[in-house]
Amino acid sequence: MKAMIFAAGRGERMRPLTDTCPKPLLKVRGRPLIVWHVLNLVRADIKDIVINHAHLGHMIEETLGNGEQFGANIVYSAEGTALETAGGIAKARHLLGDEPFIALAADIYCPHFDFEQVKGVLEDNDVWGNPHPLDKRDVAWLYLVKNPAHNPQGDFALNSFSVINEGEPRLTFSGIGVYRPSMFDSISAGEPAKLAPLLREYASRGQVGGELYRGTWNDVGTAERLTELNAPLTGK
Repeated sequence: MKAMIFAAGRGERMRPLTDTCPKPLLKVRGRPLIVWHVLNLVRADIKDIVINHAHLGHMIEETLGNGEQFGANIVYSAEGTALETAGGIAKARHLLGDEPFIALAADIYCPHFDFEQVKGVLEDNDVWGNPHPLDKRDVAWLYLVKNPAHNPQGDFALNSFSVINEGEPRLTFSGIGVYRPSMFDSISAGEPAKLAPLLREYASRGQVGGELYRGTWNDVGTAERLTELNAPLTGK
């Protein structure tokens, strides 16, 4: 299984920190955000990693290199201008192959996420080993979390293991998902495109599965949240 880490965002809400450092390289507890992900992926034996980048992307390449220092094989998808999440996937399709892949945002902190659990969530066969009818297969599997303070309305809801657009309780998309490459067939390489509308479209068709992730998770979207995460641990 291959992985893609989204690292092309400008990080406007992190300025001035991101004027001279790409957001994925900002450190949480002594380690760049993106390195937490690389190490956790490798721990689950997911070693082929694609990273897209735009703003100060050369610094990401200089820091991570080809991934050998982490036991990974890292390749890059450089974007002159950030193409948004779905657009970034479309541009990197030739690097991701034809099988379902895991994709995650570089600017989240979830140090204990076990990527072993993502393997097989989009298997083509049902529990009895029979092929699923093509029109009933999930095209994506999302990991949702309880709503943080900055997103009280949430993004989706769960009906058993189906992600639905309406319902209660509302939950927030963690930024971690597994996708079939065919989901992005309608997007041309180099075309900017957001992921959320695509997910909502497929969720309305009943083709998005998911589950609640209960472990440590933080969206490191602002300098204030970064400061909070790096505050000394008090043991309380």
